[in-house]
Amino acid sequence: MTMHKLSNQDLIAVLIGARKAKRFYRTELVSLLFAEEGSEDYVQELAAARELVRRSLEETLCKGNVLSSPSVVADYLKVILNGREHEVFVTLFLDAQHRLIAAEELFRGTLSQTSVYPREVVKRSLAVNAAAVIFAHNHPSGVAEPSNSDVMLTNALKQALALVDVKVLDHFVVAGTVTMSMAERGMV
Repeated sequence: MTMHKLSNQDLIAVLIGARKAKRFYRTELVSLLFAEEGSEDYVQELAAARELVRRSLEETLCKGNVLSSPSVVADYLKVILNGREHEVFVTLFLDAQHRLIAAEELFRGTLSQTSVYPREVVKRSLAVNAAAVIFAHNHPSGVAEPSNSDVMLTNALKQALALVDVKVLDHFVVAGTVTMSMAERGMV
């Protein structure tokens, strides 16, 4: 079977069965793939599929320089941050060759803000022996533009981490299926 030729509904049917796929799939994959676990029978199967995608992307980031595959980084961040109803601040800790050591949710906030503590980011960076980091957080509002607070936070984190020789490579803002790289905009 050639998977890339199947419709979205047919692919979902492979995972959860044709009857469930017809019943639950309407027009948008995002709403199905990022539904809250436990809300319907099909959600567990789709959550497993999403987790496989996340692990596949993570394997790629662990094997090679993340700077050589920014689209994989963006896809990975979308998978781990999409569908969250509150702001979450994530850090990708990288080794000296910019391979992923760990990806961790360090702070969780409210619908519109998260408190991030530079001291805790520095402590965790040292604990995992990171040489570099990439930050990411989501905007549940759906707007991927960084706020002035986001820019100020990035600069504060960059200064704090520079004291312990940890380089800040980027800070992504994720809003639904859209990512915005602050490094690409010259903000890091």
